[in-house]
Amino acid sequence: MKNLLILGAGTAGTMMANQLRSKLKKEQWQITIVDQYKTHYYQPGFLFLPFDIYTEEQVKKVGKKFIPKGVNYVQKKIDRIFPEENKVKLEDETISYDILIIATGSKIAPEEVEGMKGENWHKNVFDFYTYEGALALRNKLRDWQGGKMVVHLTEMPIKCPVAPLEFAFLADSYFKEKGMRDKVELTYVTPLSGAFTKEKSAETLGYLLEEKKINLEIDFAIESVDNENNKIIDYGGKEVEYDLLVTIPTNMGDDVIERSGMGDDLNFVPTDHHTLQSKEHENVFVIGDATNVPASKAGSVAHFQSETLTDNILLYIDGKPLKEEFDGHANCFIETGDNKALLIDFNYKQEPVEGTFPFSVLGPLKLLKESVFNHWGKLAFRWIYWNMLLKGIPIPFVGRNMSTKGKKL
Repeated sequence: MKNLLILGAGTAGTMMANQLRSKLKKEQWQITIVDQYKTHYYQPGFLFLPFDIYTEEQVKKVGKKFIPKGVNYVQKKIDRIFPEENKVKLEDETISYDILIIATGSKIAPEEVEGMKGENWHKNVFDFYTYEGALALRNKLRDWQGGKMVVHLTEMPIKCPVAPLEFAFLADSYFKEKGMRDKVELTYVTPLSGAFTKEKSAETLGYLLEEKKINLEIDFAIESVDNENNKIIDYGGKEVEYDLLVTIPTNMGDDVIERSGMGDDLNFVPTDHHTLQSKEHENVFVIGDATNVPASKAGSVAHFQSETLTDNILLYIDGKPLKEEFDGHANCFIETGDNKALLIDFNYKQEPVEGTFPFSVLGPLKLLKESVFNHWGKLAFRWIYWNMLLKGIPIPFVGRNMSTKGKKL
């Protein structure tokens, strides 16, 4: 009996457990998945928690219910990976493997910026990339009387690169609905030279910021948070004052990657961009936010990766060449407030463009255009996530590789 070990039971790890259990013969392969947490979170829902659009119950479930029968589910902390020995040390036992899949995700690291996780953390300095942070921010916003709200991005890469902008747009809509938009000065602060990483999208999103009267501060490389005077300071001496700071801290890979000596400066694992095989260990594969591939760290990307990775693990077992297939495909809805959203579809080489999706004539979704239909698509994704994506069920009409159908290239 051979052992396939998956580290992490988040989005990517759970999908791989479901796909591989149905592909590998049970009499030949034992599959084990390890994660210390009992709760599985729908992380895209954290964006909606602060605005009372989603409830706590809608973004969390017991993780075990999504692990298929026939997979050994171990709820323990991962201490260290020993790739040269094909072993992983847990808190009180060691597991050997023939194939290892690293799906340990990423996390925020506010301690990387001086003063960010200071005395005002979750008081008037908040994140919404954690369940705890999103809930604390929701409670703050319910009673907040207005002032200077700054939405701030520390550095790239981050989980769901569009989420900071979405938060700014939803905040604009939220305060309008409460009849207090005139009492809030909204500013979006980014280290980038535009509103977004992709040029075409940056033009559209920049226009929306202007239309919604959200100030834009670009090229801001934060050095510190001044908790006493409520301002953020960049390395060039620029300062932005706030009454309420909503920040997206540095995102880093799991600490176990650092302890194991397997990551880059941000603890992301060097990974072949197309095969998803570790660049240093041939029987180690990496998926989702744990990789260093230059694709968005988003659920849709992990889904597309999982299909290629499943095929490649089967090829690896058979001693055949791996598919150099994954193209960086990402598909993201961008909430723009007022019950509207944009949709972008892109990959490593192709930036987001206008057009229709997924069909060239019928659509029905519009690319890089605001619509109510896109907004409902964004909300519908939560059902798709719990009922299809986690279970490894292909999403109809959306292939693992980006299609050019309907795109105005």
